[in-house]
Amino acid sequence: MSRYAMLLAPSANRVYADQASRISQAELAAFAPVLSSELAEIGVAEIGGVEYLTFTAELSPRDIAYVSNLSSAYALFELVGDDLLRPHQLTPLARYDSDLITIPKYAGKTNEQFTKLVLNLTLLASASAERMLDGHLTVLDPLCGRGTTLNQALMYGYDALGVEIDGKDVEAYKLFLQTWLKRKRLKHTAELVPMRRQGRRAARRLEVTMAASKDDHKAGAVQKVTVLHADTTALDGLIRGNVADVLVADLPYGVAHGSYDDAGGISRRPLDLLERAVPEWLPLLRPGGAIGLSWNTKVARRELAEDILLAAGLELVEHGPLEHRVDQGIERDVIVARKRG
Repeated sequence: MSRYAMLLAPSANRVYADQASRISQAELAAFAPVLSSELAEIGVAEIGGVEYLTFTAELSPRDIAYVSNLSSAYALFELVGDDLLRPHQLTPLARYDSDLITIPKYAGKTNEQFTKLVLNLTLLASASAERMLDGHLTVLDPLCGRGTTLNQALMYGYDALGVEIDGKDVEAYKLFLQTWLKRKRLKHTAELVPMRRQGRRAARRLEVTMAASKDDHKAGAVQKVTVLHADTTALDGLIRGNVADVLVADLPYGVAHGSYDDAGGISRRPLDLLERAVPEWLPLLRPGGAIGLSWNTKVARRELAEDILLAAGLELVEHGPLEHRVDQGIERDVIVARKRG
């Protein structure tokens, strides 16, 4: 068995960066099911005055391809003797330039590294884990905002499906994505059209088809992004069933996002939303698919969120501790559950 040291990428969010090494240990452990070698002795060590994520394994080239996608991975070394570091080239999934993720700046945007972390944990808990590197998956974010998770899915080479109740966010995402695709000179189509249910207008649908290169476009190797301007708790008849391999969502923090309550107002309480939405979300998820949720533990206890998922017939997936401070009013955590096959 060899000993490895991974240098973690700096984060633009200082609070998140201070907790990245602990969070990364839990994320790395989640890769164990797809690796050909056992992971052991996961920890943190200081080498030459720099902190590294360290672990013991015997990594094949495909194993390195998997761990290259660790959300905070920056460089990977094999420890040789007591003081030498042998570099291994990381090959993260990156179908497009990184500015697809980094350019959008807006109030309430979720940290990009954390978005990737939750997507990774969910993928690795699903029946599609071993296909992570191979594309042709569909990621659903039923609270997609301005598309941070959707863009990360595109980076991985997947199709993306989102739902957002705020029409201004849907329009802002359309404007950004179209502008970005034009600037990169990538072939694409984009349209925002009304949807009807039982003869009445029920939603709007943004559909974008895109390819990473002209050759991909000619070969039909395209990716699709679909975003519905709709209430995530009222999706019946708007999206066909069994469409998504994984579902990833950042629940309301008591500040942004929401759904219509029974009185017609906007509810921003995460557990109320989760209880109303899960029955709408589950039919969209393929058997063996997984759900990954993040939320503010200061406004919703973990045990209550778990109870809602268990009552819906989902199986909770264990992982290392991921709770961390975002700011004075937000302590964020992650919960992952699997739909039985």
